[in-house]
Amino acid sequence: MSGIELREVWFRYPGSKDWALRGVNLEIRQGEVLALVGPNGSGKTTILKLAGGLYRPSRGEVTFWGSNIWEMNGSKRLELRRTVVYVHEKPILLRGTALDNVAFAPLLRGVPRKEAVRRAEELLRSSGSPHLLGKDRSEMSAGEAQVVSILRAVAAGPRILLLDEPTAHLDREKRGILTDLIGKLRSEGMGIAIATHDHLLALRTADRVAIVENGVVGSVGRPSEVLDCC
Repeated sequence: MSGIELREVWFRYPGSKDWALRGVNLEIRQGEVLALVGPNGSGKTTILKLAGGLYRPSRGEVTFWGSNIWEMNGSKRLELRRTVVYVHEKPILLRGTALDNVAFAPLLRGVPRKEAVRRAEELLRSSGSPHLLGKDRSEMSAGEAQVVSILRAVAAGPRILLLDEPTAHLDREKRGILTDLIGKLRSEGMGIAIATHDHLLALRTADRVAIVENGVVGSVGRPSEVLDCC
């Protein structure tokens, strides 16, 4: 297996009588970009959270590289979950600067501080965001905070990155930065799944698009084919 697979996954939120997802079969592969496209409430975010091991399916199974994570003991499950990072639509930053936030991810994984800071600085500069290095969280726009939250996730070194509406707060310039970053990460072998309303982002970055509506995954295929039909 080359990534995450959802197999006949059904999901219902606690206290709800309705299914949020019904019979979802989907792969998120390393070295590939998958865009989940659909209206609000269609199930895109739920799919990402199941793929990240944040939610447990009500039925069906979620496998990481062929192993069902919910059949593992806690330490093994945690180890595998650390290979996948989910980025929320609304940026959640720690107190401090952009550099502090991006360096936090490798620090959390045991990288020495000097090296973690070096990696964070390199990532901020190479992504076209050197002006954010010393900028405090309290001074950032929503778009800048979103860029920093995505770069922090990248700094963690995941095998698969899950992005929930990553262009929601971005202007044209920052969308370009994100598009370039996604292409670079894909070329380096990272798998990326994006939940988005942005058809242009899907057309520019995705290898495959999955249409999600009413908790069901419909058409899956190349962007030019699938998006033409919606």
